[in-house]
Amino acid sequence: MQRRFIFKLAAALGAVSMFGANAAHAEDAIKVGVTGGPHAQIMEVVKTVAAKNGLNIKIVEFSDYVQPNAALAGGDLDANSYQHDPYLQAQVKDRGYKLIRVADTVTYPMGIYSKKVKTLADLQPGAKIAVPNDPTNGGRALLLLQKQGLLKLRADAGLKATPLDIVDNPRKLKIVELDAAQIPRSLNDVDAAAINTNFAMEAGLKPKQDAIAIEDPKGPYVNIIAIREADRNKPWVAKLVAAYHSPEVKQFVEGKFGGAVITAW
Repeated sequence: MQRRFIFKLAAALGAVSMFGANAAHAEDAIKVGVTGGPHAQIMEVVKTVAAKNGLNIKIVEFSDYVQPNAALAGGDLDANSYQHDPYLQAQVKDRGYKLIRVADTVTYPMGIYSKKVKTLADLQPGAKIAVPNDPTNGGRALLLLQKQGLLKLRADAGLKATPLDIVDNPRKLKIVELDAAQIPRSLNDVDAAAINTNFAMEAGLKPKQDAIAIEDPKGPYVNIIAIREADRNKPWVAKLVAAYHSPEVKQFVEGKFGGAVITAW
């Protein structure tokens, strides 16, 4: 009788212990926001690596650049991985978000694409060029156009240049500002377009083959992991960064994207 009682007690204690372990694991679960395409694909590998170290990641996919930061600031996400630091800093300044960069991830060199011309030299006077309508990526596109000799910006325009900063436009190009995610679908309506690589690849474009001009990858536009400032010292942050910076993720990026996406660590 006494042995039975001891056995039942041990089983009960084991169940409590197991429940506690499961509860602890559940507390380790975090929500990470990404945009569709490479960011989402990479995060799936990060999720697998993180799980081996006791961190459970739930991936939440977005179709635009605005919502992931709003969701993070509002507490619906624990982290996001989809943007470069200039965009984050612009959002922090404009919207008052208390978000910070905790790690670099990958670089997606922006490209110029066209279904109507094969080279930038073929662009006719008055050609329509689509660029992202958010301040950071719009400025990035204009700097790329300047680098290609298509226009000239004010010397102090910086990374947030807008069409108003154009001081020389010899071909009288018409700059059309569109939502970054929509630009690939608008290629038929313009003569050329500056498209972020993640959206280009999602649309079936291959940056190395299809872009008629491409950005130097060694620029300020490395992508990042962002979190709320208040969470900077939480244990899961280090686990998330370690999983992203793992050899498995680097190998996946190098093998999957053929140089269109470049690791930054």
